[in-house]
Amino acid sequence: MKKLQMGYAEALKLTLETIAPLDSEILPLAECSGRILAGERYSQVCSPSTDASLKDGYAVRSMDIEKASFQNRVPLAVIGTAAAGLPARIALSGGDAIRILTGARIPEGADAVLSEEFATSEGDRIFVFNTAEPGRNILPKGADIATGELIGSRGSRLSPGMIGIFAAAGHDVLPVYRQPNVAILATGDELVAPGQPLPAGKLYASNLEMLKAWCRRYGMQTTFSIIKDRPDLITAAIDEAISTHDAVLTSGGAWAGDRDFVARTLSVLGWKKCFHWVRMGPGKPVGFGMLRDKPVFLLPGGPPSNLTAFLQIALPGLLKLGGYGNPSLPRTMVKMDSQLTCRQIDWTEFVYGALTDGKRHPLFTPLRMSSRLKAIALAEGVVAIEEGVKSLPAGAIVSAQLLR
Repeated sequence: MKKLQMGYAEALKLTLETIAPLDSEILPLAECSGRILAGERYSQVCSPSTDASLKDGYAVRSMDIEKASFQNRVPLAVIGTAAAGLPARIALSGGDAIRILTGARIPEGADAVLSEEFATSEGDRIFVFNTAEPGRNILPKGADIATGELIGSRGSRLSPGMIGIFAAAGHDVLPVYRQPNVAILATGDELVAPGQPLPAGKLYASNLEMLKAWCRRYGMQTTFSIIKDRPDLITAAIDEAISTHDAVLTSGGAWAGDRDFVARTLSVLGWKKCFHWVRMGPGKPVGFGMLRDKPVFLLPGGPPSNLTAFLQIALPGLLKLGGYGNPSLPRTMVKMDSQLTCRQIDWTEFVYGALTDGKRHPLFTPLRMSSRLKAIALAEGVVAIEEGVKSLPAGAIVSAQLLR
């Protein structure tokens, strides 16, 4: 058997070390959700900006009501009202209380907020029948965010919750990495674009749509083309794509057969090959290199090999290009429901499976189906049998990549 050039772990490491993130842009907060932060950002303010009430009730001095009970109701004079954004203009002194609403600034002289259910109201007085120790129902200044606190690191993906934190911290715009514009080129005389009539002996270019969907899932823009198996057409398509896009994915033509022209075309164009063929399965013909300082990924055409090469090599590279600090699929620990044995111990084998609820960990069931496309469509996770490992026993707890 032909010795493959590079192990999977080494190929992934080389890919991520070779690719640098794109430049950044400044966007308003409303446009930043899902994007990748391009620099550390710190809070410009305290949130809350002052000690604030956590309850509707009464701002009081704790010492005034420290002996309050059902049998010993303490009277207090209500001398004002405080609401969020409308602070009381008077300070408390002994025997006083101020009606206060949630979010309002704690009045001067108060050190606690008594919940309103612990007092009865009669005119301009209340009768208190419970205590409230110092700090009770008070959210201290800066409890959520303190001035100067780090709230976002370079490479972080901005969730809607993070957008809210940045707003509270005084930011209205953020620097984010530009997301890649990716050209997807499928080669093959047998391919037909979805939606067109399907002649006998042809097949729809499903890989194109699958790759496009994965790229769009991460906010990348895509264009795609189907190219006949002619070296001149493939050369022209790659030459144009690399000039107008941030990265290029080719689908098909990655092997070394008589009509697999992509690798030869890239050599003619002068790409700097990092690797071509990796000790992984499926997807071993995957290739990666740089052409005019832009990444090019060669993906094999068979659906399982195409998807695996994309998920395990191309997607991490594209995410690194988009600034991701952790350019990988999300992971979780799963329990194997049956033993998995690799076909070759000197490569990394990726197995697709379904996930069902388990007692402590989801249960991973390998998908062994006659239809490659159905197995791909139903897959919820991927488990790797690493190079040098013969099998994973039933009941083993292992890490799985999540596809849903």
